[in-house]
Amino acid sequence: MRRLMLLRHAKTENDAPSGQDQDRRLDDRGRLDAAAIGGWIGRHPPLPDTVLVSTAVRTQQTWVIARDAMRDAARDFAPQVEFLPELYGADPAQLLQIIRMAEANDPRRLMVVGHNPGMHELALALAGSGDAAAKKALEDNLPTTGLAIFDFAIEDWNEVAFRRGTLVRFTSPKLLRQASDD
Repeated sequence: MRRLMLLRHAKTENDAPSGQDQDRRLDDRGRLDAAAIGGWIGRHPPLPDTVLVSTAVRTQQTWVIARDAMRDAARDFAPQVEFLPELYGADPAQLLQIIRMAEANDPRRLMVVGHNPGMHELALALAGSGDAAAKKALEDNLPTTGLAIFDFAIEDWNEVAFRRGTLVRFTSPKLLRQASDD
């Protein structure tokens, strides 16, 4: 069994001072949301063994804030982290290839921190079964700081394929806030 967690970066400023999209930073809400989703992940193990992070500033900031919040909830959290420039702008087929290459490290649980539209399209393509309500909510969008968690009944990452994943959970800071209001 393998678990894949797809995390979209948190909300960002509209424009980077440099004018480069990859340099856009998190805004105040983004920083709060990254901490909220990281805290939620930390309280709902299992946590990732390996994390693949886009080299864009906003994904790196999302990861660091979420990681720190996960560590607050689960003290011994120390995953292997790789920063991959090829995650920026990757389409679902490219993302799938990157995930399959995780076989080299053979993590049981893998997290990818990346960007839309590729992450949203990948999540939709992977979902073969699972939580119907989560699947319906995910159809509209993978919002900023949105998290989609999939389980695969496979022995290695090379076997990950479209429509083979079981969508275990889809959440976001907005959905977490709504749930706490109930």
